[in-house]
Amino acid sequence: MEEREKTISDGLAAAEKGQDDLRQAGEEAGKIVDEARNQARDILSKASSRANGIVDEARSEGEAEKRKRLDSAESELQVEINRARDELRQQVATIAIAGAEKILSREIDESTHRELLDSLAAKL
Repeated sequence: MEEREKTISDGLAAAEKGQDDLRQAGEEAGKIVDEARNQARDILSKASSRANGIVDEARSEGEAEKRKRLDSAESELQVEINRARDELRQQVATIAIAGAEKILSREIDESTHRELLDSLAAKL
């Protein structure tokens, strides 16, 4: 009977030790899972930060390219405006010279003078 009690006692002790080992293994597994979750959170946070950085960098590059294109277009527009002004000046000078030639080549009386000036003003 003593032997049987000892066997039962040893079995209960082994079962209790097994329970303790199982509890420890569960706690260890929980720690490993928590650590894995923390690592996953860190990886996601770093990936999100990097993605935001890439988006911001692309946005900045896009703004710089937009500004560059706008500046180029403004420069081209200014060249065209200057070219049109020069052409207009040349046309005005040609018309003024033509008007002056007509005035000088005709007999000048007040009504003819007025007609020529009105005609010249209409061309301008």
